[in-house]
Amino acid sequence: MAMTSSKRVRPTEEIVEELRAALVGVGVVLPSLRVDPVTGASDEPFALVALGRCNVGTAQKLTAVLRGLGGPGGGGGES
Repeated sequence: MAMTSSKRVRPTEEIVEELRAALVGVGVVLPSLRVDPVTGASDEPFALVALGRCNVGTAQKLTAVLRGLGGPGGGGGES
């Protein structure tokens, strides 16, 4: 049974709002963050999240936050 477009987009909208809140919590605002309308209306099982465009300052903040997480190449606490 195929999922309707609204059933695919709704969970994605919830994830986008969770992501937006998490980013704001670390001082990063992605002004173009949204559900991609093209994939939301397609036959894909889930809509894609469009992270969008941002200015250099926002890109630097996002980079600093990601580096601070200590993932691969992040350097957070690694020597």
